[in-house]
Amino acid sequence: MNTQKSIKELPACPVETTLTLIGDKWKVLILRDLLPGTKRFGELKKSVGGVSQKVLTAQLRDMEASGLLTRTVYAEVPPRVEYTLTELGQSLKPILDAMGTWGEAYKTCLQS
Repeated sequence: MNTQKSIKELPACPVETTLTLIGDKWKVLILRDLLPGTKRFGELKKSVGGVSQKVLTAQLRDMEASGLLTRTVYAEVPPRVEYTLTELGQSLKPILDAMGTWGEAYKTCLQS
């Protein structure tokens, strides 16, 4: 089932479109933590830090619906769920790298 938004539902401005998909604090941190590879829900909750289970679940579902990550459920007891960035999600790496570089430069500027 494809639940991705249609082109008509997205803002005309490409920057606004990007912000619509990743403009939430938690989504950016989830992307950061999934860039190196697949993680389980508990690992994400620990690495993101400060996010409630309810909010993390909602953000992950939204990102899955947007096509940024995949959720794999394994039929085990207890159930195991893993999250992995899709190719589309991985394509956001340069944006996150640029944000990291800018953040470091900003910190340096404040120390001067």
